Amino acid sequence: MSEKKSAGRVDLNELKTGGFIKQNQKDLFTVRLRVPGGRLDVDKMAKIAAVAKKYSKMGYCHLSFRQSVEIIGVHIDDFDAAVKELAAFGQPIASCGPRIRVPTACGGNEYNPNGVMDAQKKALEVDEKLFGTNCPHKFKISFSACPIDCARTRGMDLGFQGVVDPNYEDDPCTGCTLCEKACLEGAIISDEDGKPVFDREKCVFCGDCIKACPTDAWTPKRKGWAVRAGGKHGRHPRKADNIMLFLPDEKVLDFISKTVEWYNANGKRGERIGTTFDRVGVEKYKEEVAHSFIEN
Repeated sequence: MSEKKSAGRVDLNELKTGGFIKQNQKDLFTVRLRVPGGRLDVDKMAKIAAVAKKYSKMGYCHLSFRQSVEIIGVHIDDFDAAVKELAAFGQPIASCGPRIRVPTACGGNEYNPNGVMDAQKKALEVDEKLFGTNCPHKFKISFSACPIDCARTRGMDLGFQGVVDPNYEDDPCTGCTLCEKACLEGAIISDEDGKPVFDREKCVFCGDCIKACPTDAWTPKRKGWAVRAGGKHGRHPRKADNIMLFLPDEKVLDFISKTVEWYNANGKRGERIGTTFDRVGVEKYKEEVAHSFIEN
């Protein structure tokens, strides 16, 4: 950084890659912070605010749509000092460019009663192991803990949504019909005795029937992640393809690694993975990557 400034040359693309984004104002940049899953402890929040107050020429931060904290209006001459102060309390800078970006996530299942899977934990794991991995284009990953899909997995290069497979046993059932009332998809209809008739084709695997059942007639058969790939927002949005259901939690990192390996082998420079799917066929990706992860 210092060498580039002393030489009188600034590579804006390289700065953007490192998380420093040029603004309209002369010599001012947005500094994007790395906040996987959008979670910050309160002490770190206060320290970030102190750095922002010291170095922002515009007096505010921005919370990006991808859960990053962005310090607005940092002068180029203050980069080194600001980064050093942020690093002192363990706050790294994010990155842009053709690589795996900081993963986003909903609150997960720690406190949200709808949560099926631990989205926060998985976002932290992915950030630790795979952040910054090179790709043909940007590669965005998100985790939603349940089918409400707050983290918008359908608009991501790779999205993971928590799902639970409900299993019904007739013996404990009292015919209370609470499961039918809880199911918003019409996948459960009660017969004349109040016993549930389950239409699996309509099920979105949210687990509401399991939570509503007072006798444990409904229990989780398995939990995992619904996987979607090839989505993107922007000027030409693309809805992600549904790839598979019930990917085990412990296989997520391997699945992402195999996907990026496939993307690097099949994608063209400057091409999002969804565009690669459109060019070579998503079935090729499913056959060469997803198929080996499917459990019968």
